[in-house]
Amino acid sequence: MGSAPQGDADTVVLIHGLWMTPRSWEHWVDRFTARGLRVLAPAWPGMEGEVEQLREDPTPIAGQRLGRIVDHYARTIRGLMRPPIIMGHSFGGLVTQILVGQGLGAAGVAIHPAPIKGVVKLPLSTLRSGFSILRNPANRHRAVPFTQDDFHYAFGNTMSRADSDRAWERYAVPGAGHVLFESVFANLDPNSAAEVDTRRDDRAPLLLIAGGADHVIPPGVVRSNAALYTKSRALTAYHPFPGRSHFTVGQDGWEEVADYALDWAQHAAAMPREATISSENPRR
Repeated sequence: MGSAPQGDADTVVLIHGLWMTPRSWEHWVDRFTARGLRVLAPAWPGMEGEVEQLREDPTPIAGQRLGRIVDHYARTIRGLMRPPIIMGHSFGGLVTQILVGQGLGAAGVAIHPAPIKGVVKLPLSTLRSGFSILRNPANRHRAVPFTQDDFHYAFGNTMSRADSDRAWERYAVPGAGHVLFESVFANLDPNSAAEVDTRRDDRAPLLLIAGGADHVIPPGVVRSNAALYTKSRALTAYHPFPGRSHFTVGQDGWEEVADYALDWAQHAAAMPREATISSENPRR
């Protein structure tokens, strides 16, 4: 497809993250559809089953690899008539950046994104959030259950315990160990699938969103991620939402985040491409 052509985007592709399925986007799908858009929320390859099925048999989760996930969404996007807006949450935000770096999409929005290769420092809260997987190297080849306690610390820390447990029941699935290890150790892998061409000038506009109360991907990680794009002349923006946890796509107030993301992406996608390229610092 190459770099995205100019013009309005009529489709949004939503990419879920680790420990989640497309169900995590259910409110966003309805909201964006009501605004007249075609909304696609494909599962990671092989994870098309419901949350309850994946908990009972997490075999499809254990087999996940970052490169396969990226290729899966790239095929979906290349099969569309027009370049879509690509939005991803958490590891979906990492995938979004990779896809945009490949020249796909009309605009990209990475929401609390897992870091791309080049983000050097991961805070203790990030490592603690993934400790259920990272504590055992053998988990690289497993799908590791996410307990209610795990979820409350990593995703539901701004929610009451009762609300967090309800969200865990509806949305959480075991985590793909290999994918998490790929991300955490990306800087040690010369062939890392988490590498992005951050210098590319002809890519689509990209927005990175952070949450002020996120334990998994704190704002400092997102800022460090955004800073890697400073040598690209393509439009790159950063926007923090104070008080938002990693479960920002589902916790109370998700509408504000969804509307901001879509409004920004639609505006950026509709701009003439030359208007989204600057010879100055792109993080504006």
